[in-house]
Amino acid sequence: MKKLNKYILIVASFFLVFSCETTELDLKEDPNFLTPEQADVDFFLTSIQEDFARQIEGDADFDSNDNWLSGGNTNGDGLSLFGTQLTRLTASTSSRQYATNYLGSDSDDEWINAYQGILADIKTMTPLAEANGQTTHIAIAQFIEAYVMTAMVDFYGDIPYTEAIGGAANLNPAPESGASIYEAALTLLDNAIVNFGNDATAEPKGDLFGYSNDKWIKAANTLKMRLYNQRRLVDPNAFASITAILNSGDYISTTADDFQFNWPGTSASQPDTRHPRYGLNYTATGAQDYMSNWLMNKMDTSSDPRIRYYFYRQSGVVPGSSGNPPNEETLACSLQSAPAHYVAGGFTFCYLDNGYWGRDHHDDAGDPPSNFLRTTFGVYPVGGNFDDDRFTTDPDNAGVAAGSGGNGAGITPILTASWVDFMQAEMAMVNGDAATARTFISAGVTKSIAKAQTFISKDSSADASFEPSSTDVSNYISSIESDFDAADMNGKWDILGEQYFIAVFGNGIESYNFYRRTGYPTTLQPSLDPNPGTFVRSLFYPANEVNTNSNISQKPDQAQPVFWDTNASAPAAN
Repeated sequence: MKKLNKYILIVASFFLVFSCETTELDLKEDPNFLTPEQADVDFFLTSIQEDFARQIEGDADFDSNDNWLSGGNTNGDGLSLFGTQLTRLTASTSSRQYATNYLGSDSDDEWINAYQGILADIKTMTPLAEANGQTTHIAIAQFIEAYVMTAMVDFYGDIPYTEAIGGAANLNPAPESGASIYEAALTLLDNAIVNFGNDATAEPKGDLFGYSNDKWIKAANTLKMRLYNQRRLVDPNAFASITAILNSGDYISTTADDFQFNWPGTSASQPDTRHPRYGLNYTATGAQDYMSNWLMNKMDTSSDPRIRYYFYRQSGVVPGSSGNPPNEETLACSLQSAPAHYVAGGFTFCYLDNGYWGRDHHDDAGDPPSNFLRTTFGVYPVGGNFDDDRFTTDPDNAGVAAGSGGNGAGITPILTASWVDFMQAEMAMVNGDAATARTFISAGVTKSIAKAQTFISKDSSADASFEPSSTDVSNYISSIESDFDAADMNGKWDILGEQYFIAVFGNGIESYNFYRRTGYPTTLQPSLDPNPGTFVRSLFYPANEVNTNSNISQKPDQAQPVFWDTNASAPAAN
C-alpha cells in the first residue's frame, strides 16, 4: 500500500472538482503503517483511478508520492507516449535506430505503476469492498484491471498476471500468455457489468470519472468490442462478438457517453492535477516536447479543421520554409539536404510552412534553444491554448506560461464514439465493404471534429473568429469522402488509418495497436536513417523487472510480436 499522504493529497485535490464528501481518517494511527482493515475503500478507488489515468498519460512533476520517478528516456512517461512517438503523432527524438529508441530502463515506471500501484491496490481494496457490499467500487476496479493488463500485453507481450496478484507469496511471478490475459480481462468485464447492475450498499464518494453505472456498462461493453477487434487476427469469432454488442445498443455510440479522464487543472504540484502534457510544455522555460512534422503537415495541407485545436504555434515561420532563411542554432536541419529516401518518397523534411515547427521521425539532434519557438500542444486534448495566431501579438511568447489557455484542464480519451465508428469502418474494410467503411469513416471524422471544437471554451482568451466555419468542416469531410472513393483498396486503407490516427490524438495506445494490426497507413514519414532496423513490435521488459525477477529473461530484441499480431512482418513505413 502506498503512503497515505498520497491519498489525502489526491482526495483534497480531485474531490473538490466533483464536490464530493471526503472520508474522515483516524490520524492517531501512523499513516504509513495502516492495516488494510483501517484503510478506506474510497481512498483506494481514488488512487486506482488516478494511477489508471497516469498509466496511459504519465506524469509531469515526478511527485515522490506517486509511481513516476525515473522518467527514463521519455519525457513524462505513460504508455500513450510510446505509442504516439512510434506512430508519428508526436516526434520520436531519442535515437535513429529502433533497437535503441527505447531501452529496458525506459519503462520501469509503467511496470511499477501497473503492478505495485494499480494491481496491488485493487487486490487490497476488493475484499474490503466485498465485505461492505460496495459492488460499484469492485466493478470500476475490474474495468480498470481489464484495461491496464491488456494494454500491458499490447506493449510487452507475455507478462506476469495470475502469480503477480498473489503478492508477497511469490516474489518472482512468471509470465503467462497474452492470450490468456485477454480471456481473463473479458471475464473481468462480464463480472463488472454484473456488479454495475447490482444494488451497492454505498456508491463511490470519489469516482474521478463521475459516470453513472449505466455509462460504466457502456464503457465496459465498448472495451470488450475493442479487445475482440484487437485480437481479430487470431479470433475467427471476433466480428460476431462485436456485432452482438452493437446489436444490443449498450455501448458508447454518442460523444456524450465518451469514456475519458478529465484533468481538473486546479493544482501544479503534489499532485499535479493538470494534463501531464500541459504540465511539461506550458512552463517558464518553454515547450519541452516536439510535435510531429508528419501529422502537422498532413493536417495543414489538407485544411483539417482540428489543427488549431490540436497545435499551438509560438512562431509564424519556421527556418528554411518558404521565403524564410535557415537558422543553424534553432533548427540545424534547415541548412541540410533531405535524405535520398525522403526525396524519393516525397516526404516533408525538417521544416513546414505556416509556422508549424516540429521534428521529423527519429531526428535526434539534441535540444536547441527553440523552446519558445517550436509548436506545442493546443487546447485539445491537453487544455492548452487555442491557436488564434496570437504569436503575432505575443512576441515574448507568454502564451506558454503556466496557467495560460485552459490551465491543463484537458482530457485523456480512453474510449470514444468516434473510435467505435472507425472500428466499424475497419470491420467493413476487412469484409471488402468499402461503401459501409466510407460511411463510418465520415461519421467518425464528424464526431472527432465536433468534439475538438467544444474545447475552445477552455481557453477564455481565444479569438473565436479563427475557428473553422461549418463550410470549412463540411468541405473537409467531403474531401475525405471523395479521396476515399477515388482510391484503390490500399489507398482506402491508408485514408482510414490516417483519419483514425488523427481522431485518436491523445491516446497513442490506439494508434500503435492499429498500426501493428493492419499495417496502415503506409504514408507515415519514415526514419531519417534509411536503415533504422525493425519497427518495435513490443517493448523490452523493464530493466528492474529483469534484474529482480528470476522468471523473466530479457527479449533478444523488440521485433517480437505480441500474441494478436500474426502479420508476416512489421509495418512497412519504417
